[in-house]
Amino acid sequence: MKQNRRQFLRSSAALATLALTTPSFPAMTSVKKPAKISPDKMKLSWTPYDLQLNHTFTISGFSRTTTPVVLAKIEYDGLEGYGEASLPPYLGETQASVIDFLKKVDLSVFTPSGHIEEIMSYLDSIAEGNTAAKAAVDIALHDLVGKIEGAPWYKIWGLDKYNVPDTTFTIGIDNDEVVREKIREALGRFNILKVKVGGPDDKRMIEAIRSVTGLPLAVDANQGWKDRHEALDMIFWMKEKGVVMVEQPMPKQDLDNIARLTEESPLPVFADESVQRLSDVERLKGVFSGINIKLMKCTGMHEAWKMRGLAYSLGMKVMMGCMTETSCAISAASQLYAGMDFADLDGALLIGNDCFEGATLENGKIIAPDRPGIGVKLSRDIRFSREG
Repeated sequence: MKQNRRQFLRSSAALATLALTTPSFPAMTSVKKPAKISPDKMKLSWTPYDLQLNHTFTISGFSRTTTPVVLAKIEYDGLEGYGEASLPPYLGETQASVIDFLKKVDLSVFTPSGHIEEIMSYLDSIAEGNTAAKAAVDIALHDLVGKIEGAPWYKIWGLDKYNVPDTTFTIGIDNDEVVREKIREALGRFNILKVKVGGPDDKRMIEAIRSVTGLPLAVDANQGWKDRHEALDMIFWMKEKGVVMVEQPMPKQDLDNIARLTEESPLPVFADESVQRLSDVERLKGVFSGINIKLMKCTGMHEAWKMRGLAYSLGMKVMMGCMTETSCAISAASQLYAGMDFADLDGALLIGNDCFEGATLENGKIIAPDRPGIGVKLSRDIRFSREG
């Protein structure tokens, strides 16, 4: 298996380069510069915000009841673009680290239209990592450019916002009573559920769900299965229980065992923790069936669009995922996931204090707004500044 993957990487280098310039999906429409260049300069500001989860959220490894975020705003020529950095603990970023990064960002030398690639390269030059912080700027920038153009990004990219997969609704690891309560909340609103597994109670969790509903299930082990043979037995059992896909079954660095598991699995196996940015996609061909793209891990919409194109050019499936996020980041993701294979975009539906209006749940699908940019507007009084 190691030799096969090395041979693939050598033979696919040229293909990967070509994929970035000639994607097999609708090409991005060139973003026009405004007819009159404004003398105004882009101004970046931000504010920390804590998301309150409707239920305690437990995955393989830890539990939490809140998720910290940092909201960002870019002002230019009388327009405002909004962005977000969502910071679940495993990402390794904090509100303090995001604000520290944003303080180093100087957008005054750029104009927004036609300069997204240049600006994102500049952000990467400031410091390595900080992907959620960079995503906050990227999303705000896309929101701003879309408003300058007067169009939502799904139209700029030539996508059909209704040609989208059903979003999953996430059920964290919990006792049977709470699991059934969460399922009842989801019935009639969602067409597929996502179950967090990877522990000793996986079968109990699935059986508890099956006592309430027969909806299709996706499972996310969050690296929780350690033995390939036991993981394969579990996948075969879960297939008989109506599971349709598996996400990150084993530790992210154990690529050889994951590759063998994917080859033997009756269900598609998607990378989550194993994939972060564009540079990770090639090496996962032949290891996973597909990749889960998350804006907070890949620095935002600009790179997510490239990852989508590269994965499809390599014959891989693509899923759009999320963290616990407001409707700001969810609306950004909703602009680019048309035509994908799976989606997990329920992040804003899991919180009780969303501060944006944007993408909506319609018949089990997250539908992008028609307002320009990413299509959001503030629903609460949020004060932005350059203080930390």
